[in-house]
This record gives sequence, C-alpha cells and structure tokens, in this order.
Amino acid sequence: MNRPQRSGRPRPEPQLGPQVGDERRRPPVPSPEAGRVLVRLSVIGTAIFVAACLGEIVAPSGFTIVLVVVSLLLFAAGTLAFIAAYVIAIGRSRTEAIGMGGLFFLAGCAPRRTQVVLMGTWAGQIVVAFVVASLGVFTGAAFALLAPMFGIGLAGLWSSRHGSFPPRVDPTEIRRPPPPRQQEEDS
Repeated sequence: MNRPQRSGRPRPEPQLGPQVGDERRRPPVPSPEAGRVLVRLSVIGTAIFVAACLGEIVAPSGFTIVLVVVSLLLFAAGTLAFIAAYVIAIGRSRTEAIGMGGLFFLAGCAPRRTQVVLMGTWAGQIVVAFVVASLGVFTGAAFALLAPMFGIGLAGLWSSRHGSFPPRVDPTEIRRPPPPRQQEEDS
C-alpha cells in the first residue's frame, strides 16, 4: 500500500480572503448626529399621524378627512423617500456591499439610538394604523394603513445617505481552498 507520508507539522489553513461579514473591513458606524433631520422628521410625522388617529377614534365624523389627508401625505412622502433611498443605494452599491437588512432596517449600519428611533417610529405607525383601521374597517380610517410607508421610506433614506457598509468584495479576489484529496485505496 502506498500511502502518503505525513510529517509531524500541521498543514497550513487555506487562505479564504476577506469576507463581506469580516468586522475588520466594516467602516466605523456614523455619528449619532448624522441625518438628525430625517430622524426628527420621522418622529414629527409619527406624532402628527398618531394625533390624527386619536382624533378619528374620539370623533370619527369630524376627523376622517384629516386622517385620510395625513395618511395620503405620509404615504406619498414615504414613497418618494423609498424611491430616493433605492436610487442612492444603487449608486453606492458599486463600491459598497449593501444588503436589504442594512438599507431598510438599519441592521449594522447605523448607531443604535438612530436605529431604535427610526424602527420604533415605524413600528408605532404600523401598530396605530392597524388599531385605527380595525376600528373603522369600512370608513376612511382604513387609509391609515398607508401611512407606515413614511417610516420605512425615511429609514431607507437615512441608511442610503449616512449608513456605513463594508466595501464590495470582488469575487475573483476570493481564494477558495482546494478540494479535499481523495485517498486511493489499493486492493
């Protein structure tokens, strides 16, 4: 039987090259001051939406038009912010590895406080919208379900403008380990 002789030293580990999730390659998270206007805009828009929803709950006949207008304005602004975020992210994706979790949910690309405020206001918009819409299913209150587009649009816009993403890895640069050798058995 011919078996390869093993030396006493271990084989070196294969070099895989830099990976997208490699923390050493991730740029620093931006300052909490970055994009403060977008964060404040999200809080203010959410407060206006909640006030319109509370008015609809307290006095349904008097606030339906207000809620419909507020919901449509927030939906339009959120849609424009979402489209702008996507276009900006496309431009940045030529040099940076941008994932959807980072782009719209701020996963790993934003300071924790910014992520909590933007995702918290969006979650608040969703909860309030579903509560109000469930109380007035066949009324103008159903328009409240459009408003949460505002929160996700602003989160995406913040991330596309201020988020930190790792540099894009060229797939030709990644070195893969050689396939394992098959040992030949002689009978």
